[in-house]
Amino acid sequence: MNVLVIGGGGREHALVWKLSQSKRVTKLFCAPGNAGIARQAECVPLAATDIEQLAKFAAKQKIDFTVVGPEGPLCDGIVDVFEAKGLRIFGPNKRAAQLEGSKVFCKQVLQKAGVPTGRAEVFDSAPKARAYVHKCGAPIVVKADGLAAGKGVVVAESVAEAEQAIGDMMERKIFGEAGQRILLEECLRGEEASLMALVDGKTFRVLASAQDHKRVYDADAGPNTGGMGAYSPTPSVTKKHAAAIQRIFEGTIAALQAQGIAYRGVLYAGLMLTAEGPKVIEFNARFGDPETQVVVPRLEGDLLETLEATAAGRLDEVTLRWKRDAAVCVVLAAGGYPGSYQRGQPISGLPEAEALEGVSVFHAGTRATNGKIVTDGGRVLGVTALGANIAAAVERVYAAVGRIRFDGAHYRRDIAARALGRRK
Repeated sequence: MNVLVIGGGGREHALVWKLSQSKRVTKLFCAPGNAGIARQAECVPLAATDIEQLAKFAAKQKIDFTVVGPEGPLCDGIVDVFEAKGLRIFGPNKRAAQLEGSKVFCKQVLQKAGVPTGRAEVFDSAPKARAYVHKCGAPIVVKADGLAAGKGVVVAESVAEAEQAIGDMMERKIFGEAGQRILLEECLRGEEASLMALVDGKTFRVLASAQDHKRVYDADAGPNTGGMGAYSPTPSVTKKHAAAIQRIFEGTIAALQAQGIAYRGVLYAGLMLTAEGPKVIEFNARFGDPETQVVVPRLEGDLLETLEATAAGRLDEVTLRWKRDAAVCVVLAAGGYPGSYQRGQPISGLPEAEALEGVSVFHAGTRATNGKIVTDGGRVLGVTALGANIAAAVERVYAAVGRIRFDGAHYRRDIAARALGRRK
């Protein structure tokens, strides 16, 4: 089979890495890809958002199956375009992808389904939003309605911080049109966990648990990022949560079906494990990043066959199997991220890091220039290691991180610390 992966980050590198191991793959393409992906797939210079050109490429190259990584093209309707042309593709259609594309839509679905989630109000006026904050007080969560590259959520610990976030989103438009409407939401307390499920319209299979680290600095300090690291499995997700998690996915899928939406693809639940049980913080309509970098390496079997079955409505035929090993991913970011940062910094030590047993280096923001790998994004690399347990994986991943160098590089040194503390 000829397979196309759309996207160019660490998530897509992990997907390409796993798909390249399938005996059924004849030729693997990635658009646009990056310097690391180029080792396992032919990179195509087409942006992930250039839907019409991607469809033309897929038709011309006789692509048998396409896997979409980022949320942007999904929310823009790439699945609808491909399917209208008779091209097989993995991911939710435009209506279904609203679960991520509009936090207002997502909240309405959760409320109709009776799925546990935080209380929230919707605002399209900054003065009214500020008045609500003064009435309710802090802490409070401020969310941009639309897509904001994983950065459109501010957990405001004070009224002043909430007012700043409202002004940034609605008046200064730091997220563009995404901040025209906002949600002001109850601040849930507990431990976060990421649960992704494959959904074929009716059947779903929950993937291995993971925990993302959103804040840029150690001890969860600083602004939110797209993710500074992750680990899997998450000890905080236990058997006592299983029934509640099943109900969350069942209720959401049923609520979508009631609106005539058959969800096919990955349904990613960001959960808060509260004292009352798991509650949904948000849903994403695709594989998480960097959660994919720790979940996919633990998956046994052929990923291509699993994704094909999902897209074809045959997920009931699939049994997922997982390695006993734990996985930990540490993101190396460019200096200044998540703010402004420089590109083009040469990277050294990649072969030395990858020479370590159980280590994979997934490229997120890199490119090749004159035979050298240089930085080309905010999140540059996702270094992932497998180990017999979380502690072993942590030791191995930081040994690998220590071998990689580029000017301005920074990373968190406490990935999986919560899991280690619980284990102790």
